[in-house]
This record gives sequence, C-alpha cells and structure tokens, in this order.
Amino acid sequence: MRNTAMRYHNSVFHALLKHVPWAQFDRLVEAHGADARVRRLTTKSQFVALLYGQLSGAASLREIVTGLESHAARLYHLGADPVRRSTLSDANAQRPVAVFAALSAVLMQQARRGLRRKLAEVTYLIDSTGLALNELSADWARFSHKAIGAKLHVIYDPDADRPIYAAVSAAKLNDITLAQQMPIEPGATYVFDLGYYDYAWWAKLAAAQWRIVTRFKANTPLVVVEELPAPEGGNILSDRIGFLPVRQAKSRRNPMQDAVREVRVATETGKVLRILSNDLDATAQEIAELYKRRWAIELFFRWVKQTLRITRFIATSENAVRIQIAVALIAFLLLRLAQAAQKAVQSPLAFARLIRVNLMHRRSIDRLLEPEPAAILHPAQLALQWS
Repeated sequence: MRNTAMRYHNSVFHALLKHVPWAQFDRLVEAHGADARVRRLTTKSQFVALLYGQLSGAASLREIVTGLESHAARLYHLGADPVRRSTLSDANAQRPVAVFAALSAVLMQQARRGLRRKLAEVTYLIDSTGLALNELSADWARFSHKAIGAKLHVIYDPDADRPIYAAVSAAKLNDITLAQQMPIEPGATYVFDLGYYDYAWWAKLAAAQWRIVTRFKANTPLVVVEELPAPEGGNILSDRIGFLPVRQAKSRRNPMQDAVREVRVATETGKVLRILSNDLDATAQEIAELYKRRWAIELFFRWVKQTLRITRFIATSENAVRIQIAVALIAFLLLRLAQAAQKAVQSPLAFARLIRVNLMHRRSIDRLLEPEPAAILHPAQLALQWS
C-alpha cells in the first residue's frame, strides 16, 4: 500500500533550538541557582520566550506572550511552557544574567572550533556600539543630562564572522576600561580605533606579543628614526618608524617605549589616515589592509541592530537589558550555525528574514526557499475549491 502521508517536520524554531547546548545550559542554571524556588516560569521557558521575541521581531513583552499563545500547541515540542507577561517581566528583572551571558560565550567558542588557524594569522577587531535607553533606565545608565544608554563591547573574529567576546556596560564607562578586562590571546593581531587610545594598555599588549593596529590621534607626534620607501602609484603616502612621546601629561613617563610604525594612507574620500602599529616587519600595504578590516565589525553592529532587538528594549532594569542583549547575541549565533548547516541561502540577511517569516511553520531549514508541498489527499476524501 502506497504511503500518502506527508513527511513530518518540526517547526523552524525547533530546528534552531537544536543548536543550543542544552546540557551546558542546564549546568549553568544549576550553578547559578536560576531555578531555585521557581514555581511558574523556568529559566528554559524564559529563554525560549525571549529567543522567540528576538527571532520573530516582537517589540514588547505583550507581543511575545501573544505570539507564543497563538502557537501554544507547539510549545510542548520546544520544551517550554506558556508564559504570562507579569511573570516574564519579573524573571527578566531578577533572574541571574550570568546564565545567558555564559551561554552566549559557550556558543561563541563553538563558532571558533571550525577554524584551524595559526595564532599568528588570527585577526580580531575590538569596538563598541551605543544602545539608547529611556528615562526609566536613568538610575543606572545616565550618561549626561540628555543622554541615557548602554554599550555593547565586542571582540570580533572577521574570518569566522562571529563575536568571540562580548560585555555590556553603562554608556558612561570608557571603552578602554572594558578593554583592560578583555581576555588577552598572545600572538594574535588586534585592530581597534581611537576609543582605545591608551599607552599603558598598548604596552601591555606589546609585552604579551600582540600585534596592534590602530590610529594616531591628530596631535600625537612621532620622533622619526627611519623613513621606509612607500609603494608608488598606490594609496600609501608614507611609511615611517619612530617613537611616541617620552612623556605624557603631567610629565608622566610613557610606558609605550618600543618603536612603532606610522603608515599614512589616503582614503577614497580624500581623507588621510595615520595608522599606528607595533609591527615593524609587515609591508605598509598589509598594515593598511588590516586597519581596513575594522569595517567588518561595523557591519556586524549594523546587522544586529537592523535584524534583532537591541535598539528597542522590552524592559528597563539593568538586569533585564543585559539579559535581552545576551539573548540577542545568542540569536545571532544560532542563526549563523543554522545557516552554515544549509547551502540554499547564502545571504545572512535573507536567511534571517526567511527564519522570521517561517519561525513557527513546520518546514525544513534547508528548504525554506522551496514552495510548501501540497497535501496528498486520500482518493476517498472530498477536496473543496474556494474561489
């Protein structure tokens, strides 16, 4: 007898959740006591609800709750329970953010395992992006009389197209303060901009055998000791080796005493950049290309802000904002892992949009571009045509 049944698929959301390392998630919940004395909403149900909000584009707690209610029959297959708005709000305000931050770190490490590279060939980008908040967050995130906000600080691997480290702070905290807490990986190349202009930090990186590529401030002089030949006909204007000022403000000794490189580059818009590096051996063009890679982290921030929910927050407390940002990063990583497992959709933005419109549909992720197959009816069934 011919089998006329349609092939069964779980929802697209269910397929995405398969990339979550649930055993480690459970250990994190246990380690941080996140489910201690919980009667209604488990950490897993909270996480699934917030992840649904990120992937579906829900702009409020009410939208998340209503959306999940409309798919209540499928929540069981996701291993989650229905949520109430007040309960979800309380969980976001009180549950340890460390569970979600640690889970995002685990997924970041997963993303790096597939890239087997020599450490000397690894390039990381460091930057931060501002996140605007409203007056309800003023108690912890006020930056000035008019500005209230937070910052997302990231170390980004452009070859893996994924962050490898992330931290959240109030906007008033200086970028260099967070950078000094970032994990150091000796031998790698780190590219960053003027927000990380700190000679003491640079000296620490140089001592740990980091190669650094950044920009000179306009008023920083260089005591030139050697002028290197610049390639003809290109955008490299000059290539020089020298020393930074011996003294800083208030006659403090500059801890960055090693020789550095200054490569002056003309951009397409006519602007001249003074690029600084402690690499005295690479070509000027290689250093210029390394600094140009900073654009990748700008694209990452733009993609996350356009596609996920980190520009509009569903709560105002510091804990809730940190949880929402952590879950947004987890959503980004799950999308990247799911996209890597299929070949039909190459554009990350197109893939994210397809996931959004099909999130609770029973479809195979590698066939999202294919039309849904028509149901195969039994010959004895009556098919009605609606005009």
